Amino acid sequence: MTDYFFDSSALVKRYVLETGTNWIVSICDPRAGNTIFLARITSVEVVSAVARRRRNKSLSGANAAAVLDDFRFDSANQYFFVDITDTLIDRAMTLADNHALRGYDAVQLAAALILQDQRQSLNLPDCQFISADSALNAAAVSEGLQTDDPNLH
Repeated sequence: MTDYFFDSSALVKRYVLETGTNWIVSICDPRAGNTIFLARITSVEVVSAVARRRRNKSLSGANAAAVLDDFRFDSANQYFFVDITDTLIDRAMTLADNHALRGYDAVQLAAALILQDQRQSLNLPDCQFISADSALNAAAVSEGLQTDDPNLH
């Protein structure tokens, strides 16, 4: 049993067949006993990714609807969310500047770091940061997070 923080580039692989899907599905399987943390904004990003695939016809309307139903169910029943706060936004701005990250990538990293700070204050083990974005993973490593890329699995 491990605790993970997924960004949207990793989480979408649970719902849309891509490189790394099988690995992500195995981590998210409730029988594995893992805990999955997400930034609250990840919900918007996953819906957007599915909608874009529906628009470009790589997912049918029916498949996209089923994917979004599954995602909404899992969001309500399996994931734990890090809320977006003023403190998180301030940290994200600093991270965006320091690492030249895209806006939502900086928010994802700030959420993971705030979660990590909270866990360390409670003497809980570190979460593993999972992202399919190499620049975001590089920034996460430089900020002291353990990372993995589903594209390598």
